[in-house]
Amino acid sequence: MQEADFGLIGLAVMGQNLVLNINDHGWKVAVFNRTTSKVDDFLKGPAKNTQVVGTHSLEELFKTLKRPRKVMLMVKAGAPVDMLIEECLPFLEKGDIIIDGGNSHYPDTERRVKELQEKGILFMGAGVSGGEEGARHGPSIMPGGNPDAWPEVKEIFQAISAKAEEDGLPCCDWVGDGGAGHYVKMVHNGIEYGDMQLICEAFHLLTSVLGCDYNELQSIFADWNKGQLHSYLIEITGSILGHREADGTPTIDKILDVAGQKGTGKWTGISALDIGLPVTLIGEAVFARCLSSLKEERTNMSKVYKAPKVKFTGDRKQFIEDVRQALYASKIISYAQGFMLMRAAASEFKWDLDYGSIALMWRAGCIIRSRFLNDIKKAYDKDPKLENLLFDDFFKKEITGAENSWRKVIMTAIEEGIPVPCFSTALAFFDGYRTERLPANLLQAQRDFFGAHTYERVDQPRGKFFHTNWTGAGGDITSSSYNV
Repeated sequence: MQEADFGLIGLAVMGQNLVLNINDHGWKVAVFNRTTSKVDDFLKGPAKNTQVVGTHSLEELFKTLKRPRKVMLMVKAGAPVDMLIEECLPFLEKGDIIIDGGNSHYPDTERRVKELQEKGILFMGAGVSGGEEGARHGPSIMPGGNPDAWPEVKEIFQAISAKAEEDGLPCCDWVGDGGAGHYVKMVHNGIEYGDMQLICEAFHLLTSVLGCDYNELQSIFADWNKGQLHSYLIEITGSILGHREADGTPTIDKILDVAGQKGTGKWTGISALDIGLPVTLIGEAVFARCLSSLKEERTNMSKVYKAPKVKFTGDRKQFIEDVRQALYASKIISYAQGFMLMRAAASEFKWDLDYGSIALMWRAGCIIRSRFLNDIKKAYDKDPKLENLLFDDFFKKEITGAENSWRKVIMTAIEEGIPVPCFSTALAFFDGYRTERLPANLLQAQRDFFGAHTYERVDQPRGKFFHTNWTGAGGDITSSSYNV
């Protein structure tokens, strides 16, 4: 009974919503879940009166699918994916397609593509962003893996993905071979960590420095959402600040200030360290969540060390604008770092990434969707080999215009003892990146002094290394040359 166009395993909320989305676009979907009662409940509930086909075993699922079989796995990342693939293998034939739609770590996807290719099976790793709502009505999808699989699923994925308001283009396109799709999704999530932390720092500044109440804050964020900062996260922040409990108190005040995380931001930081790139803002966003988890220690420390007592005497309206500018400038740095990391990864893993296309995929459906992404697309349209977004004329103008406000806000935060780790690291990166000569020459001398690690010289070609006998008799320093 080869009647279904597409299969999906894993009927948690994301899986269910993707199935309904695919069904709405005219494809017949067969579903399976390890707890088979979930299949029955789904067919009686959300999938009632649809074309969805329920199955109660993997064998039945694969018998129901048209060839080449196309099956999406929506299960927990890690070992569960490998276990499920092994269970599926007896029912697969050459040319069949397995798609991992979870938040898998990109090295696992790289490995699975190679292992399954040897068996004649086409494997894809597709990053899916947008949460439950996106899955149901249009997510951003970042597919990668075996390129031979893409033509078979392209029509389905682009049909169910979100469409950009500006031009109606689908927020889904081929990213690249191997783990490229999941890598780009990982960086997306890292940027999401940064965006969220930056907004939280702006919120902290406005409440602590100006004493803004939530009604005023809701108005501020609504106003910000009309301009350069227009985005999903700014929009929902305004909604959150306006929400009230049944007794009229702000819901935000009832929430414990301890942030959770699922690991993708950490993976982004680790990848940056492995490659050797200063993706500092995402790293600080992850550490800010770690610091928030030390609630009891922070409470104890607040009793030992008091914050500086400084009363803000400046122009209130101007400070709100300065915070907006600082948030905008820091956001530019975050994205510049994220695209810088993807560029380095593409070189490392031999991926052919289209950075303008990636920006387009993030314009709708995903958590970091924003107007700002159109500017990134334009930058890469002008120069597909752009070394860094900060070299683009548009972003140069925006950073230059925001710089004074950015510095003033951070100085105010320092004076008043308000932690702004992402605002601060963004500015530190900018200052370091625009500095021709950094004190790393002293650092290299120190490394050579205690460990003979060698150094390069400004008066010699790059790639030629030297070692100095720093404790030579009578101060007579001698150097040896090493060609590396």
